[in-house]
Amino acid sequence: MRILGIETSCDETAAAVIEANPHDKTVKLVTNVIASSLPMHAKTGGIIPETAARAQIQYILPVIKQALKESILTHNDIDTIAITYGPGLIGSLLVGVETAKTLSYIWKKPLVPVNHLIGHIYANFIDSKLNADIEFPALALIVSGGHTDLVLLKDHGKIKWLGGTRDDAAGEAFDKIGRLLNLSYPGGPAIEKAAELGNPKVFNFPRPLIGSDDFDFSFSGLKTAVFREVKTIKKLNNEIIADLSASIQQAIIDVLIKKTLKASEKYNIKSLLLSGGVAANQKIKEEFALKIEKLKLKISLSVPPKNLCTDNGAMIAAAAFFNYKEISWKKLTANPELYFD
Repeated sequence: MRILGIETSCDETAAAVIEANPHDKTVKLVTNVIASSLPMHAKTGGIIPETAARAQIQYILPVIKQALKESILTHNDIDTIAITYGPGLIGSLLVGVETAKTLSYIWKKPLVPVNHLIGHIYANFIDSKLNADIEFPALALIVSGGHTDLVLLKDHGKIKWLGGTRDDAAGEAFDKIGRLLNLSYPGGPAIEKAAELGNPKVFNFPRPLIGSDDFDFSFSGLKTAVFREVKTIKKLNNEIIADLSASIQQAIIDVLIKKTLKASEKYNIKSLLLSGGVAANQKIKEEFALKIEKLKLKISLSVPPKNLCTDNGAMIAAAAFFNYKEISWKKLTANPELYFD
């Protein structure tokens, strides 16, 4: 089964082709093409929705054509079209949704709408080697620029939301703090790089909600604490920025690990799936693996490769395969406020 996945929820314009085997439930990535307007947004230190949507109007058809070309396939070889219909920026979502609806009508192909957040989770199921180690019940931690959510997967299609961010998501905190430190956008990769030369024990930043009984997150207070600390520093130099970055990163990691492993034990999970752009952070992956080993937890840890952590069409196609629900192109609409049911 060949699925064309299309993703345009934010500033990326992505299309991918996967080959999924209904018998052994394995997914092979054939092509994964992404065009990003990030360089434009880097100049303003954040994403401008209108700019992103205008770029996607230009990119969408060439990206889809490139994905088909690289797969050495034509639209006749595609069995299904999968499309992100929310959450995200309304202008960006409309570009992808309307394109997918048009192609579904013209090509006479089934259309499967996908929740962008669930799509991130299924980036873990694309590599057959990772897929073989994933057992249910599984716990997914989605960590991105706009979301920090814990989700319990009892099986494919059986999802229960456990908790999420009350204000700033982890990725959003990284971006805002990055601007405070005069680092390049996006802030996450910049802070991760700076932290490599820093000491995480120099600054003692708060770990918001780390001891609460729920599975919610809050990183707005951390951002405020960093702002106050930076104001007391006369001049930021590379050494101070490195120490600040390491301390900030460690504070976020501590909260993510504590909350996630607490949920893991409560629900007796067998697999832990990290996903979202922040999951590309190498330090986060290492800390999770070390903590699981130290506590001798019988949990398999799955993390997608970096190119599948950020927004991409392959994860949307994979999510469609494992949660296959066709919809008429006439009934599909973009939903920027979409969350977990």
